[in-house]
Amino acid sequence: MRRNSRARLSVSLLLVAGALGLDAAPSAAAGAPSADAAPAIPAPSAYALDAAVERDLGAETAGSYLDRGTGDLVVTVTTDRAEERARAAGATVRRVERSAAQLRSAMDTLEAEAKIAGTSWGVDPRANRVTVEADSSVSTQDMARLEAVAERLGPAVSISRVPGVFHREVLGGGAIYGGGSRCSAAFNVTKGGARYFVTAGHCTDISANWAATSGGPVIGAREDSSFPTNDYGIVRYTDGSSPAGAVDLHNGSSQDIASAANAVVGQAISKSGSTTKVTRGTVTAVNVTVNYSDGPVYGMVRTTACSAGGDSGGAHFAGSVALGIHSGSSGCSGASGSAIHQPVREALAAYGVSVY
Repeated sequence: MRRNSRARLSVSLLLVAGALGLDAAPSAAAGAPSADAAPAIPAPSAYALDAAVERDLGAETAGSYLDRGTGDLVVTVTTDRAEERARAAGATVRRVERSAAQLRSAMDTLEAEAKIAGTSWGVDPRANRVTVEADSSVSTQDMARLEAVAERLGPAVSISRVPGVFHREVLGGGAIYGGGSRCSAAFNVTKGGARYFVTAGHCTDISANWAATSGGPVIGAREDSSFPTNDYGIVRYTDGSSPAGAVDLHNGSSQDIASAANAVVGQAISKSGSTTKVTRGTVTAVNVTVNYSDGPVYGMVRTTACSAGGDSGGAHFAGSVALGIHSGSSGCSGASGSAIHQPVREALAAYGVSVY
């Protein structure tokens, strides 16, 4: 994956069924959501509108998000021209102070001066700022360095501590198995009649061959792997199987996957993985950089879903829409987590495959 430096809205099946992480208050137009409003799942038209507005406005938008009260797509804009065009497209509009270029510049500064293992940053368009998280492994000295950089950047950046440690969630031991480790598959995909599954690149880096049970026969062979910078890989089925294009819900049922999209800040999301099974949360930031101990990944999406070791490579989805490939997290406290995903559309485009 190429690093995506635009301040934009970036927008798993386990392999075989049973076998196989505001400066200003919103304007009246954006609505004032109640504190207990549930996150919404976008209609297909909202994903399409988000993509269309992003293409049309480019740097004149600082990102989009779903209003928790109304479920409407809210597009942040910095110019009169952008406001007119976004309204004409059918979006709710909010004027913000900081442009995409300013947010991108803040992240470039963090990249150059504060690339510290155990940190992550990304764009929260609701707050019109870059939100930075520092896990418990960040030392007092490094935290002071991070805070000094953020102070120079002013209100464009906010910092918070998070419990746990950002890590890739591979587990030695027991859903797809390879190289002595367990991961999770994301989505079954196809190209020219051939069947594959996509998973995390840090998983496919581990082994060329993958099985559905520990010590079991090989069901697929790695065709490509990309980590760090990105976190996706692809495995081709070699056992003659033709698995369904669905996500395992770990309750005897599955969710059919019909399309793929980029996640929208504020939307509800589900995560399916081989350890924590199905957990749910909300998308909180896009264009996220995560500084793992073995290298950074760029253009990720931050959520509040819970996850744990072995969930790596699992599915992030909303209804029948595939959204991402689980990368990692800093852990989970109660019902609140920090699951990070690699946008799946990027992986699909890189490999020329599609969900089915």
